[in-house]
Amino acid sequence: MSDYVRIFDTTLRDGEQSPGASLNRPEKVEIALQLARLGVDVIEAGFPISSPGDFEAVQQIADEVRGPEICGLARVREQDVARAFEAVRSAERARIHTFIATSEIHTEKKLRKTQDEVLAMAAAAVRQARELAAGHADCTVEFSTEDGSRTDLEYLVDIISAVIEAGAQVVNVPDTVGYAIPEQYYQLIRTLHERIPSLKDVIVSVHCHDDLGLAVANSLAGVRGGARQVECTINGLGERGGNAALEEVVMALRTRADLFGVDTHINATELYRTSQMVSRLSGMVVQRNKAIVGANAFAHASGIHQDGMLKDASTYEIMRPQDVGVPTTTLSLTRRSGRHALSVRLAELGYKLEGEALNEAYERFLATADRKKEVFDEDLRELVEDQVKLHEETFELLFCQFASAMSTDAVPTASVRVQTPDGVKVRSAVGDGPIDAVYSALAKATGVKVELLDYRLQSVTGGTDAMARVTVRVAENGCRATGHGSHTDIFVASAKAYVDAVNKVVYLSGQAASTPATGQTV
Repeated sequence: MSDYVRIFDTTLRDGEQSPGASLNRPEKVEIALQLARLGVDVIEAGFPISSPGDFEAVQQIADEVRGPEICGLARVREQDVARAFEAVRSAERARIHTFIATSEIHTEKKLRKTQDEVLAMAAAAVRQARELAAGHADCTVEFSTEDGSRTDLEYLVDIISAVIEAGAQVVNVPDTVGYAIPEQYYQLIRTLHERIPSLKDVIVSVHCHDDLGLAVANSLAGVRGGARQVECTINGLGERGGNAALEEVVMALRTRADLFGVDTHINATELYRTSQMVSRLSGMVVQRNKAIVGANAFAHASGIHQDGMLKDASTYEIMRPQDVGVPTTTLSLTRRSGRHALSVRLAELGYKLEGEALNEAYERFLATADRKKEVFDEDLRELVEDQVKLHEETFELLFCQFASAMSTDAVPTASVRVQTPDGVKVRSAVGDGPIDAVYSALAKATGVKVELLDYRLQSVTGGTDAMARVTVRVAENGCRATGHGSHTDIFVASAKAYVDAVNKVVYLSGQAASTPATGQTV
């Protein structure tokens, strides 16, 4: 049995299926590169057969990311398996991951096939994947029993034995609907090892969902039962209640090495940075009390706790914030701070800016510092992330102003100035409210009319001079995008978020239109 646990990250596949999450191809590539820096063993980059866009994203990640295995998901269909291999074949290390549901409720009600038919389909898909993998220098074949935790044990033994004989090198037994209880899941993985002798020659994997809040607990129970791969996502993203959170699994194994006796190859100091990146790009905000990476994870408010921390940090912290990449020292930045101080603090936060990029960040910093007594880490992140764009901008917001007379029956009016491919356009509009007026004016200036699906306002720092962060989700002709904007003025932040979303819509609408296949999740 392997002496370490492999981390299979499925943020870009299962995580992106989380309602409200949205990633374009450049964003997926950026996350994949960060996952490689984090040290994950496998990146499940997508479901290539589902759409041309997903195929191209997986293919680009396979072309550009080195280190982890790059994996494509496939149903047990000949065209799915072939498409998955085609997408990952340029990877330094590749993986084909094929799956089919095995529980009685899924085979009868969803697939409408007999157990014998499902077993034959599974074995055939694995054989096909092995034949394709034979033409690659380093390609692994993984098979998953969807809804494995609710599958009859005797049948589970039969189908796992069959796919191992067909050539599967990794066998995954998912708790697809989050139904398992840790002790039960531990016994399942342990029993499979006892009942299937050939299981000693392959890697057993677990993939747990969080419907009952037990995804991490079940994953750890699976490791205790003999699993040596955990499939998880950054921040626990995923369908319904989400997946097991990668950062929690990794740090639980590391912190309680006395119990588990195994570790991962993860560079834990990159966990916080990775969490922040995924949160920013997906639009899925990390709750403050989230374990390991939440804003309150290493915060202490109780007087008793603070007293203990001042005497010895180990009294209330079972891991150091530095262990997961959370900065502990704060460089107080004001308008009197110079470029060097800003550069050092940005580098500590993971932003290495030089030359004109640093000069631009410094000018933006001074503008913020003039409005605030102190600029905090959260402010700096918002400033830099707002500066760095992942896609070519079609429109740029130059000016935004909202005006309304001091009267209950006054009509909210907004004026904007936008740089467009056809030059600078100035437009005004009225609306039912201030945000509606701003967005109506921007729609006129850009010529792009989108449907506003969601609007969220968050104060990322405290006080009356707080930095406001606005996140919007929009849709246009079936194309959806998430935009972000930050400013001390709520209306300017709202306008910047809208323009960011419109730029993404324009970018995405230029990609090949696609119709997703009807696939099931593992």
